[in-house]
Amino acid sequence: MTYHSLAELPDSVKDNLPKHAQEIYKEAYNNAWDQYADPKKRRGDASREEVSHKVAWSAVEQKYEKKDGRWQAKRG
Repeated sequence: MTYHSLAELPDSVKDNLPKHAQEIYKEAYNNAWDQYADPKKRRGDASREEVSHKVAWSAVEQKYEKKDGRWQAKRG
C-alpha cells in the first residue's frame, strides 16, 4: 500500500510533521515499499509495511529533529 498524497499519510505523520517532512516521509515510504517487496530483503520477520515506516522515519530524521516537542528542520 503506497501513499498517493499527503492526505493519505497516517495521522501520526500528518499531525506532527511539517509539510516538507511529510513529503520526505511519503517518498521514502513508497520507495521502501517497492524495495522491500521480497521478504528475503527484510530483517527478521518485519512486515513490508513495518519496514517501510521505519525507513520513512529514518529519512525524515536525516533532515528534521524533534525539539521541544516539535519537528524542526536541522540547521547546518
